Amino acid sequence: MPQVLEFSDVVVRRNSRNIVDHLDWSVADDERWVILGPNGAGKTTVLQLADTLMHPTSGTVTILGEELGRTDVFEIRPRIGFASSAMARRVPPEETVLDVVLTAAFAVMGRWREDYEDIDERRALRVLAEWKLDHLADRTFGTLSDGEQKRVQIARAVMTDPELLLLDEPTASLDLGAREELLLLLSGYASAPTTPAMVMVTHHVEEIPVGFTHVLLLRDGRPVAAGPIGQTLTAAALTETFGVPIALDHESGRYAARADV
Repeated sequence: MPQVLEFSDVVVRRNSRNIVDHLDWSVADDERWVILGPNGAGKTTVLQLADTLMHPTSGTVTILGEELGRTDVFEIRPRIGFASSAMARRVPPEETVLDVVLTAAFAVMGRWREDYEDIDERRALRVLAEWKLDHLADRTFGTLSDGEQKRVQIARAVMTDPELLLLDEPTASLDLGAREELLLLLSGYASAPTTPAMVMVTHHVEEIPVGFTHVLLLRDGRPVAAGPIGQTLTAAALTETFGVPIALDHESGRYAARADV
C-alpha cells in the first residue's frame, strides 16, 4: 500500500535533549495507528511533525509524498486533518458549530468575509450529521460540553476529505459516557473503507477505538515496539513502555490495562 507518512532516522532535539530519538516509522494509506507512551515520550511531537507544524533537527519526514524542508508546507496542510485541544482554544467561542466546521474549507478559524458555495454548506451539514452534531449546528462553540467540542473538532478535521487524519488525545478529559460515545463514532469511522490513514495519540489503552490496526509505543522519544496492534500491544511491551508491571486484557476489540500486582 502507498505510504502517506514516513520517518527516517528522525531526531528532534531541544535543550540538548532528544525529544524524538532516531525514529524510523511509516504509515500506509489503509492503516489506523495509535501512539501510546508516558508523558514526555514524544507523542505530540511526532504528531506535530506529521502535521508540518515542526521540522526535524535531523533525519527525513515525508508526508503524502513530500519531504519536509523541500516543499511548501502550505500545499500539504490542506490535505491533512488535525484535531487537538490546543486547536480548540483557537476557536472563537461565539462561532456557531456550523461555521466552525464550514471554515475548514478555507483553513481559517473564525468566519469573516469568505464566500462559501452551497456545496460547502451541504458538505458541512452532512459531516455534522455523521458525527451526531446536526442538532447543534446553530449553537455557539463556547456553550458546548467538552465531548461536543471534541466531536466538532473532529468534524472540522474531516470536512475537507483529508488524506491523513491526526488526532491528539481526542478523548482526554471526557466523562465515561462522552468518551464511549466518541469512541463508538471513531470506531465506525476507522472501519469505513473510504476513511483516510489515521494516527491518534493517547495515554490509555482503554481509549483505543475498535478498528485501529497498528500501534507505536514510545518511551523517551524512542520506539519500544511498532506494528499490527494484535501482535504488538502486549503486557510485556506496555511494561517496558511505562516502566511499571502492566497486566493487559482484551475483549471485543477493546483493551484494558492495570498495574500487575
